[in-house]
Amino acid sequence: MSPRRSAAEALGTRAAILDRSVAIASAEGLEGLTIGRLAGELGMSKSGVLGHFGSKEALQLATLDRAGEIFRAEVWEPALPAAPGLTRLRVLCEAWVSYLERGVFPGGCFFVAAAHEFDGRPGPVREAVEARFEMWRERLRKEAGRAVAAGDLPEGTDPEQVAFELLGAAMALNHALQLHHDPQAPTRARQAMHARLTSHPSRIA
Repeated sequence: MSPRRSAAEALGTRAAILDRSVAIASAEGLEGLTIGRLAGELGMSKSGVLGHFGSKEALQLATLDRAGEIFRAEVWEPALPAAPGLTRLRVLCEAWVSYLERGVFPGGCFFVAAAHEFDGRPGPVREAVEARFEMWRERLRKEAGRAVAAGDLPEGTDPEQVAFELLGAAMALNHALQLHHDPQAPTRARQAMHARLTSHPSRIA
């Protein structure tokens, strides 16, 4: 076997482990990941799984990274071609609702689940989850600030408040879909986000 083929196979195995880890963790939490379970489901030895990561914590962090790649591809990248500011925010919000509505992760939003699991547990995994939320809030704040500067949102609109409300709508949608299986929830989330992003001052809270 050539070194190049061996390296490619190792990368493919690692990707398969991470994709299965994301599916498990989205439904059962990052603590639901065990080396033994992954080995059994993937037809590997425990040492074969562990050899790709070194520890359970490293596996959890790598799983977070993989989930982040999926979220970026589903929600952020579709909005990149749109004009910065209000237009991009609207495209982003539609992609965000669609991502939750289609159940891209079996257990709903991966990062909402991870936040609930680790928000009171100090350590590298919690820090990684917090960093991803902060990065996402910053992107929302930046686009909202651009919309205000362009006059597409009323003067005096607080970008931080816009980000807070959009996050709230997405989290409420995730909750309604996962706990209540509410078929009307995506429509309600779209209405809430549209109301927040309307340029008409009389409709801004």
